[in-house]
Amino acid sequence: MPDAQHLAVTTTTDSADLARHLATTAIARRLAACAQIDGPVTSVYRWRGRVETATEWRVLYKTTAARYPELEAHLRAEHGYDTPEIIATPVTAGSAEYLRWLTEETGA
Repeated sequence: MPDAQHLAVTTTTDSADLARHLATTAIARRLAACAQIDGPVTSVYRWRGRVETATEWRVLYKTTAARYPELEAHLRAEHGYDTPEIIATPVTAGSAEYLRWLTEETGA
């Protein structure tokens, strides 16, 4: 049974410092309950007709569907990329206690 109320949102950036900034500011503003940073990772992608390779850091946020529009706006405003990766994936299941905590921590 899908749970469209909760989302895992991913972005990537080109520095550990910016990843930490994006994570910390989103949590401080209660746009997400948790943010995990991993990296460096190697990204290979097509951009403006060319195959590019870059070292990036990935940030994974846990949030609610209700807070997603504000989280996306925050990432667009604070991010350094012209077209930042912002992908939201619905949480299809999770422990009731964790999802309750996630909802409480993202409350306005």
